[in-house]
Formats: sequence, structure tokens, C-alpha cells
Amino acid sequence: MNSSLSERQESLSKILASFDFSNIIKFKDKVAVKTHVGDVNNTTHIAPEMIRIAVDKIKELKAKPFLTETSTLYAGPRSDAIGHINLAYEHGFTPKVTGAPFIMADGLFGNAEIEVEIPGILFNKVNIARDIVLADSMIMFSHPTGHILTGIGAAIKNLGMGLSSRKGKLQQHSSIKPYVNKSECTFCGECLKWCPVNAIIEIDSKAYIQNEICIGCGECLSICNFNAIKFNWGVQSDDIQRRIAEYALGVMQSKKGRSLFINVLTDMTKECDCMSIKQTPIIGDIGILASTDPVAIDQATLDLTKQENSRTLSEISYPALNANTQLEHAEKIGLGNREYNLIQL
Repeated sequence: MNSSLSERQESLSKILASFDFSNIIKFKDKVAVKTHVGDVNNTTHIAPEMIRIAVDKIKELKAKPFLTETSTLYAGPRSDAIGHINLAYEHGFTPKVTGAPFIMADGLFGNAEIEVEIPGILFNKVNIARDIVLADSMIMFSHPTGHILTGIGAAIKNLGMGLSSRKGKLQQHSSIKPYVNKSECTFCGECLKWCPVNAIIEIDSKAYIQNEICIGCGECLSICNFNAIKFNWGVQSDDIQRRIAEYALGVMQSKKGRSLFINVLTDMTKECDCMSIKQTPIIGDIGILASTDPVAIDQATLDLTKQENSRTLSEISYPALNANTQLEHAEKIGLGNREYNLIQL
């Protein structure tokens, strides 16, 4: 069953009206509203008119909302702040429609970050987008979809991958450090100038990254205008899910008790909204979930999609992947709890 935008807006308004925001959002807070604007050709992302309802609620609480996102690790229209904001505006996420400015949390090139200590198993420090750490509180909108690497992309992935800096994304995705594709390198010299440890040198009029010196910061990825800097996507699904969960924990170090998570279970597709293609939903609309616990809300998302379709969204999209890995690890490290009570409004 498909729902209309007006029905979704009505449901979200009802949910927000039922929440006690007294501890989450305080007077004059700078409130990050995290969403995903969808890539080129994507039409199933959460509508900007939905974001407006949350923005208006934040203003009602006498706080200061701003929409936010981070740059992608891979090349494309969302790989830097300029392209990302322009695409956001093309998809309707303008101040006029949403009621709030759009500010990239990781700066112009995706390298504005703060290193955060965490009680993790894989990491003891993670690199989080600067303005997310500095924001007082947060409302996160996630659009659950299938995902080619994690089985499902919802609140945990939106937190961990969606709010890390470029260095953080590289740390989650890659099993090796960046390298140069010689056929695409023009040796403009920009990567040499930006490398903070002078790991890049010239060999035969091409840039070359010295692995023994490289610290994996991703600066060269962000600055190369010719897509000549490459990295390895070879981290296995279970590994990347655990890394994402630990990065999500890093985000929450400064947002404990100050965040609300909203999963919009509509227009759910096999691939995530990062794909630059128009997609057809693979299951019917279910509704909207809200919680202060990112683990509980993702568990409920899997449970409800299975209840309605005999299989979870992850099992329908990528049956060979186990999306429970991210939930199990997230609970293990203290990000949240998989047990929950479902209250219907």
C-alpha cells in the first residue's frame, strides 16, 4: 500500500506532537537535522516537505535548526560541499521549502573533522564531521533501503557512514590505503601540496603514494579533480557493518540523550538513495518510526518489514548478507538496545 505525502506529513506531525522534547532540544540549541537528499535521478528519498515539519517543531521549541549532510568518499555530484548543496537545492531542500539553511557538516572538501574517543572494539578513536560534534542536538531522518554492502541502510548506517569525515569513511570502507591510477593522473601536483605527511612523490611524471608514509587521511581523494586517486572497496560485509556501528557510537558520544531518530518506511527500494538511478519500491509503505535509540529503531524496521512481507527488507534486497551483524555489534558496544516496545499512534 502506497501513502501520499499529505498522509506522511500528518503521521509525522502526530509523532512529533507526542514526544517530550524537554531533554532532547533545549532553548537556543543549534539542532542538526540530518537527512539524505538523494543522488541524481533518485526520486524515492524523503521529501523536503517532511523535513519542514521537524524544522517547524524545532523553531517552536525556540531552537535553531539547520539541515546537514557530509560529502561522499566516491567521485560524483555529492563529493564536495558545492556539488552536494546544489543537488540538495535541485531536489527541493532549499531554505524556502524546508525553513532552514543547508550546512555541510564536514566542510568544503569533507575534511573538517574532530577525532572522538570511543570505547570500541575495533577503534578507540574515530573521525566525525566537525559540525555534528559541535551541534547541541540532532534529529536524524533515515530512509530504510536495501544496501549492497550492509544488507540494509537505516539509522545506524546514516549515523556511522553518513556523519563521518572523509578520513572516517575511508577507514570504514577500505582495507588498504589510497593509490594512484596512472592512466588518469595528469600530475597537476595538487595532491602533493595537500598531503599532510608528504607521502606523495613524482615517479615518471605521475603522482605516487608511498604506503609506508601514508596515514590514510583521504586528503588526496578530496582534492584530485581527475578521479585519479583510488581506494579499495574490499572490506567484507560483516567487517564494514561493525566499523559503521563503531563510528555511529562516535557520533553519539556528544549526542547522548540529545537525539531523535526517525525512520520513514515508505518507498523502500533494493538500492540505497546514493544510487544515481530511478528506482521502484520493492515493498509497500508501512509507516514512520521514531525513537531515541538508533539500534531499537533499526531492529523495529527489520521486524516490521518481515511482519508485512515474510522476509526483512535486507533479506528481500540482499539475501546473502546478514544485516543483523550491525545490530548485534552496536548493542555489544553500547550504542543501543535491540529490545523495544512499539507504541502505535
